[in-house]
Amino acid sequence: MSVPRNKNKKEQLPFVPQSTEGSCFLLECVFRAGLRLLDAMLKQKQQGGREEMQALYSAAGLAAGVALFLFGMCQLTRGLQQAAGERMQQVLRCVTGRPLQGLLTGVLVTAALQSSSAAVVLVVGFVSAGVLELPQALPVLFGANVGTTLTAQLLAMDLDWLGRPALAAGFCLAVAARQPSAQGAGRALFGFGMLFEGVHLMEKTLAPMAQAPFFRQMLIQVSQHPVWGLALGLGMTLLAQSSSATVAVLQQAAAQPIPGSTASLLGLAGAVPVLLGENLGTTVTAWLASLGRGRAARQVAAAHTIFNLSGAAVCLAALPWFVALVQRIPPFGPECAVIARQIANAHTLFNLCCAAAWMPNIQRMARIAVRLSGRPGIAGERCRLLR
Repeated sequence: MSVPRNKNKKEQLPFVPQSTEGSCFLLECVFRAGLRLLDAMLKQKQQGGREEMQALYSAAGLAAGVALFLFGMCQLTRGLQQAAGERMQQVLRCVTGRPLQGLLTGVLVTAALQSSSAAVVLVVGFVSAGVLELPQALPVLFGANVGTTLTAQLLAMDLDWLGRPALAAGFCLAVAARQPSAQGAGRALFGFGMLFEGVHLMEKTLAPMAQAPFFRQMLIQVSQHPVWGLALGLGMTLLAQSSSATVAVLQQAAAQPIPGSTASLLGLAGAVPVLLGENLGTTVTAWLASLGRGRAARQVAAAHTIFNLSGAAVCLAALPWFVALVQRIPPFGPECAVIARQIANAHTLFNLCCAAAWMPNIQRMARIAVRLSGRPGIAGERCRLLR
């Protein structure tokens, strides 16, 4: 005997992004890989292989830095969700038909949660449930792409001195607080400190790695072949399920100088294609969130892909001009000293330009997304002009 479904029951709207869960699962994989590297290092030490030992030590240090960064991102995102998650959902529900308001809402939610994946999954859930129409959701997606660049800007600042005080203060607040919102704030502060500890460990590990001929040759090849950089950024983001982690590794790798020079081994022209690949990798989150949620959710995922794919294609075709434009933005100085900030500026400029190009064409993107996702669902049938 089948149990009748309650048609009046509202669909549950997911809030924890699948990419955050994937990042936490990846931590276990990184930990296991670290144990294997440690075992290999001990064997090499017994055999007296000094160069192999150094290479394995550097690889283990880089993996540990990425693991710390991902763990900090998990704690930061979940802590902010615990502290202000319901408020962020209420903010998204209040989005009206004004595209600019939707754009600013997307930036606000992503900046507050420090996770574009959380904002994208929320939008997919709201569109699937019929709370938002597709044209209303698109500016929020654009804002989520812009908001995620704030993490790169934050990492480019010289805030390493805040890492350990934030760790201590966050731990004490999370343990001593009684209210869930205060516990979430402490957890977020602890994650914030862990981010900088992970970046600091990656910086210390990549410095000796830059002296290895294989590492230098790899960066030179990536800088000379933009398609390789695009594939590298895409692969790193798919593996880590975190665009912020990819940008953090890229900033530290690009800061490694050519021996005897202040010029970067990778250079800004080599870093930008990796950045474009990272943007393409973020589209997978929207497709994962749309699985089993109908055509309306697939339309949001298709629109997210159109946004990033079209921008990456144009930017890759105009790569020399885009790089020259970014280099005109402060700060100025030796390349290795400013390239982390230049990468952050390129990330922000890319998403701002994509948002500016698509904001007047929201209806056109909605129609393309509807066609790419099959027969129009609820959102496709109700694509009205926004006032």
